[in-house]
Amino acid sequence: MKYIFFLATLFVTTISVAQVSFTGVIKDSIGQPLELANIVAINKATNKMDAYAITNDKGKFKLSLEANSTYNVQVSYIGMKTKTEEISTQENSLVKDFSLFEDSALNEVELTYEMPVTISGDTLIYNADSFKSGTERKLEDVLKKLPGVEVNDDGEIEVEGKKVGKVMVEGKDFFDGDSKLATKNIPADAVDKVQVLKNYSEVGQLGGVTNNQDNIAINIKLKEGKKNFWFGTVTAGAGVATNQDLYLAQPKLFYYSPTYSINFIGDLNNIGETAFSRRDFFNFSGGFQQPSTKSGTNINLGGNDLGFLQLQNNRAKDINNKFGALNFSYAPKKTLDLGGFVIFSSSRIDLQENSSKIYTDDNLGIPNEQTQSLTEQKSDLGMVKLSAKYKPNASNQLDYDIIGKLSNETQNQNFASSVIGDLDQIESNNPYSIKQSLNYYYTLNEKNIFAFEGQHLLSKEDPFYNAFIEQNATYANTGTALGFDPNQNGYDIAQEKEVKSNQLDVKVDYWNILNKKSDINFTLGTIQSVQDFNSNLFQNLDSGETNNSTPSINDGLDFNDVNYLFSDVYLGFHYRLKTGKFTFTPGFSAHAYAATNTQFNEEYKQTFTRVLPDFNMRLQLKNSEQLIFNYRTQTNFTDVSQLARGLVLNNYNSLNAGNPELENSLSHNLNLTYFSFNMFNYTNVTANINYNKSIDNIRNQSLFEPGSVVSIGAPFNSNFADETVTAFGRFERAFGKLRASANGTFNYSKFNQFINTRRTVNENYTQNYRVGLRSNFREAPNFNVSYNYTINDNDQGSTRSKFYTHAPSVEFDALILKSFTFKTDYTYNDFRNSETSINTFDFWNASLAYRKDQDSKWEYEVKATNLLNTKSQNNTSNNALFVSSTEYFIQPRFVTFRVIYSL
Repeated sequence: MKYIFFLATLFVTTISVAQVSFTGVIKDSIGQPLELANIVAINKATNKMDAYAITNDKGKFKLSLEANSTYNVQVSYIGMKTKTEEISTQENSLVKDFSLFEDSALNEVELTYEMPVTISGDTLIYNADSFKSGTERKLEDVLKKLPGVEVNDDGEIEVEGKKVGKVMVEGKDFFDGDSKLATKNIPADAVDKVQVLKNYSEVGQLGGVTNNQDNIAINIKLKEGKKNFWFGTVTAGAGVATNQDLYLAQPKLFYYSPTYSINFIGDLNNIGETAFSRRDFFNFSGGFQQPSTKSGTNINLGGNDLGFLQLQNNRAKDINNKFGALNFSYAPKKTLDLGGFVIFSSSRIDLQENSSKIYTDDNLGIPNEQTQSLTEQKSDLGMVKLSAKYKPNASNQLDYDIIGKLSNETQNQNFASSVIGDLDQIESNNPYSIKQSLNYYYTLNEKNIFAFEGQHLLSKEDPFYNAFIEQNATYANTGTALGFDPNQNGYDIAQEKEVKSNQLDVKVDYWNILNKKSDINFTLGTIQSVQDFNSNLFQNLDSGETNNSTPSINDGLDFNDVNYLFSDVYLGFHYRLKTGKFTFTPGFSAHAYAATNTQFNEEYKQTFTRVLPDFNMRLQLKNSEQLIFNYRTQTNFTDVSQLARGLVLNNYNSLNAGNPELENSLSHNLNLTYFSFNMFNYTNVTANINYNKSIDNIRNQSLFEPGSVVSIGAPFNSNFADETVTAFGRFERAFGKLRASANGTFNYSKFNQFINTRRTVNENYTQNYRVGLRSNFREAPNFNVSYNYTINDNDQGSTRSKFYTHAPSVEFDALILKSFTFKTDYTYNDFRNSETSINTFDFWNASLAYRKDQDSKWEYEVKATNLLNTKSQNNTSNNALFVSSTEYFIQPRFVTFRVIYSL
């Protein structure tokens, strides 16, 4: 690996040695510096733009030019006459200032070259072609080359350190703004401009009265040839792997006109390319946001889906995917917009894991456990949404949305435990949810604005669990305690559960604009929730009969029939004041809470009132530099499953008996964020520190039988506070065609765990550091070299474990002879503890594509995945009970041949 870094460094040095610096100041006619003025240098020999810059607040610019060359330098600024001068470079740096004069005939101004980056108010506009080298195929390939823009490992877009909340194409939502679907599927050759919209507001009427500084959207402008015509790609391919034939088909078709748009994305493959994962499906909000998000109340409706094993880096031993998505928008008239989408995803996944669990306290008699598992997952997921926006004039806007989700999932596991023995687990779930939203915004006049936001959720989950555990002395005590018949071939235990949720969340807001620098906001809202929870634990006998036994523990309760009612009525007040560079927004919300759960003919009720303060301060140091402080208190309520008294079987080694008298917890959260983006030298700095303290938090007391890994959890309100601290920092700087970056994340958590009535204080430290260097040459090959270092330090009081991961990586792409595109990436991983290396593994992928020229509609590609035939990878994780080290098996080496047709 060190030779790769050496060659990359040598390559950088060779490319950079012929560059000279050209600096200066751009002023107006009276000598005042012009901030955000544009300057471009066009090489006279090649007639191509070699460099560009935007001036800082002092009017300064800096360009890197080729030595011994002649340039036409173009200087422009809105409202000023464009100036063009010829300059010649030699071996030394060059300094020259420019003065611009007002232009009274703006219509006659002609720009001889389009700026790669322009700024208009809160909008940054990138000219995509200025950053392309010809190897880009998807939107994410373009975005990664834009200064100040990042695409993280999950496919999410980040601008100036903040996640982009919405992606649009030609002003129309792309699958409700989902950034991953956009980055992975929109073809690069269709992109003309990338507009970054800062301070973005979904509702224009609220743009001046709400804090939108953290809201960023991206709008993709298409090339002229892509409008009013179908465009996209259709990919078909086949390949070979060990004992398996491979296939893929990926149609991606798009149509945009001023009146309507249609997007279709399809994906059928068995090579592990995941277009839309389970996590993507369940995290997909469809553009919904709870009206009460900032009210100070958090009610957890639970997630009673399966305990599905998650894919690591979208890899597994075997993956088969089917995916189809259709998105449309239609504007029958200027005042009405209709839209929606349909998404279907089906996957069949095989996983294999070997895991070692080290429990937190050696003195409790809990044996450490080694497990081996083979898992088969089947998942069919469907989602549909319809939306309407009616805006008859600037003072009125009415929005309605409805989204439905439906899934059918099963997980079968063949499990071998060093403590329990062999067992099989089967889980299934067929949940659905329907969510509706109705919002109305009304501007009475320039001083008074009203808003109504309402949302209703109806959902049902029915997870089923079945485990067959071989006759084993270690499990005998557990089986007896649960009342199971031991005179069987094994313990065949099962549980049915059903959770129904019905929640209404509405609020009304009123803003009064006092003057240009201050306004007040009143909020009246309510959350009304009903949950029903049923469960039944039983044993299947060898005879085929069912044993509904009575446990000798938990008062003999092994079933549940719970009704849970929750009510929150709140009134909020906020005052916003702008003074100089500061914006202060203090406020509070006053709540009247009522929570009642009824079970086993008993009613448990709590009512109380609480005032929750919050505070926001923003210091705008410059146009693109600010410091933000947030303080917030929040009341947290648990879901119905934690309140249920009857035993609930989570998996073979974990049961839970709820507590109907659980109370709410209170959390204090403080956050300080700084970011700065300097267009002068493209320096991007982001820093964030977050502190959270939770009081009366709900913790679990885990009871273990001596010599057993089976625990029974009992939730209760802890008298000990839990704390977390997270710090993040990122620095990025451009040096001509090179961009260097460094970032680090530190997370500390302290929480109290109770095992067999014994309290232990758990402290976890996680650190991650990453440095990188990437290039953005128009003609030469490009590379991205990075080094990732992770430390996982877990202190459970009596035991402590520490793991390290070293992961250098390199990416390389080149356009060869204007027809061949070569791409390759390599990552090396060294997973170790304090003393020795536990496992090393590396991944190497490469592809070679041929397209006759940039206008050709056909492309042919050979792609090799996992060239080194790595069989498995390792990682570590921890929870309140144990630290786990896992070996995770993945797909072997395979090669595919693909044909891509571009419309």
